Amino acid sequence: MSDQASPVITVTEGAREKVRLIRSRDDEPERLALKLEVTGESPGKYDVAMSLEVLAEAAADDVVQWHDDLAVIVPAASVPMLRGATLDRQGDLETGGIVLENPNRPAPPEPASPVSGDFGDIDLSGDVAQQVIQILEQHINPQIASHGGRADLVAVEEGTAYLRLGGGCQGCGMAQVTLSQGIETAIISAVEEIERVVDVTDHASGSNPYYQPAKK
Repeated sequence: MSDQASPVITVTEGAREKVRLIRSRDDEPERLALKLEVTGESPGKYDVAMSLEVLAEAAADDVVQWHDDLAVIVPAASVPMLRGATLDRQGDLETGGIVLENPNRPAPPEPASPVSGDFGDIDLSGDVAQQVIQILEQHINPQIASHGGRADLVAVEEGTAYLRLGGGCQGCGMAQVTLSQGIETAIISAVEEIERVVDVTDHASGSNPYYQPAKK
């Protein structure tokens, strides 16, 4: 166990009172410390688990800090993600809860790499739809496969190619970036009859495209 000079988190008096009240229900309350550990990520924030743990069982590399008579344990891996956070109490002592105000945020996901426009030795043949499929299968899908995704042609109508994205691209917040910066550019560059590419994936529910071919 280590005790850093500067506290990782700030614990208000209200929060200390609440923790002391909770641990007073234990037969040996003084042996318990409050442990805060980052357990994962949610959009825009870290998921933090709070629990009462036996202080003597803290790991050797855990940071243990005292706030008056309350010991707080922060595992070493969680320190960078919790430094500067404040533990406070909302509401009164009996019915209020403990809240953690954490200024740290997970790094935003990296945008998917744009699909390059180097078509190598791809020999396009057949009608427009077949040419689009060849670009997808031989050029685009091998590149977006690194993100667990793929693109399939649904239809071609009046210069527009309608695609459905699957795998890692379905429901991905960066799917539109991948489409506009890579797939659309590649298809339009390779197949002169195509002027526009439309994503018809149902990203919300993961089933059934919202595009239906126009009635003849």
